[in-house]
Amino acid sequence: MLNQFYRKYWRESFQDWLFIVGREARRVFRDEGALLFFIFLPLFYPVLYSLIYTTETIKQVPVAVVDDSRTNLSREYLRKVDATRDVRIVSVCANMEEAKELVRRREAYGIIFVPSGFKNDIVAHRQSRVHIFCDMSGLLYYKAILTANTDVSLTMNAHIKAERAGNFTAEQDKMTQQPIAYETVSIYNPQTGMASFILPAVLILILQQSLLLGVGLLAGTTREKNTLRELIPVEHHHNGLLRIVFGKAFVYLTIYVVQSVYCLGIIPRVFALPQIGNPLTLAFFLLPFLLSVVFFAMTLSALIRERENVILILVFTSLILLFISGISWPSAVVPKFWKMLSYIFPSTFGINGFVRINTMGADLLSVRKEWDALWLLTAFYFITCCISFRVRILRARAKTYNAILEKRHEKTVGAH
Repeated sequence: MLNQFYRKYWRESFQDWLFIVGREARRVFRDEGALLFFIFLPLFYPVLYSLIYTTETIKQVPVAVVDDSRTNLSREYLRKVDATRDVRIVSVCANMEEAKELVRRREAYGIIFVPSGFKNDIVAHRQSRVHIFCDMSGLLYYKAILTANTDVSLTMNAHIKAERAGNFTAEQDKMTQQPIAYETVSIYNPQTGMASFILPAVLILILQQSLLLGVGLLAGTTREKNTLRELIPVEHHHNGLLRIVFGKAFVYLTIYVVQSVYCLGIIPRVFALPQIGNPLTLAFFLLPFLLSVVFFAMTLSALIRERENVILILVFTSLILLFISGISWPSAVVPKFWKMLSYIFPSTFGINGFVRINTMGADLLSVRKEWDALWLLTAFYFITCCISFRVRILRARAKTYNAILEKRHEKTVGAH
């Protein structure tokens, strides 16, 4: 008898769970707003961001030149600067005012000023200078102009030292120019570009924010269409709390497993972003991330009263979450309050773990801290989700019971 009871119980539970899964899936695919956030936003936003940042580095930044030296050495310096991939000289100006006017009109983003004593100082064995003025409204312009001038000055310095050393062989010149040999290798981001740097974090954030928006929108829709304005309608198939939680979570998780493969697997490959992580390691890491986001979204959905509220509450947080994650802004200088606040969002640990696995080739043990934190968030938000849903179920039942009593009372008064 006991075995029959358990068989019946599990069979009914499974049937109820299937009912909830089917109903939630229909709600998702029949709601245009939910489809926008669940399907189209994760599909098109990664492509849009990738296309914007596809030119990873800025090249041939236009600059103006003021050459007060007008010597063969100053012309050689400027020719070498113009020959770099970073800078393109668009005008040789007579004075600084003319060069400043070009910058004001955005025809140039920087000025290279060679003083009149440039060659004389070098000939007299005095240190000479070249002045650079940059448009700091765009830091990438500054980086390109500074890099070009630094590289050229180092090269010319080496040749000047070799000429004055009085060496007899090429090997001696080499030792004079570069006593310690060095080579710059950009690991994990060979292009030193913006796309390879920022897009992995943005992709994780897109997954989280679109899921939060979609679940919140569905919650607002449910309340608007439900006469009792409750998140969970009271029906036979909604009597089991875990059936509701696991049924809804299964639908969201299934959708976002597919979206994760697309966003984190296909998009980096299509746009040639660094991708050296083990796919199996990445899959194990993403499981607690997606679960924590799903339960987090379901917890927040209890606070959503109207469809529009979800956009007002969640959209503006995207940029904040990107900064406090420690990727676009160093975590060491993030204020303690914001750093502690960032720990309640799965994206903080998801971004850092994904970047280390996918871009830096870390294994699961190397991101154990982030992985454990995501599992803790999964457990915490699962509990808060169950509590919030239980409260809603009890409230819905109380409202239904009160509504029944009122109808009975009205019938009784009418009969008298």
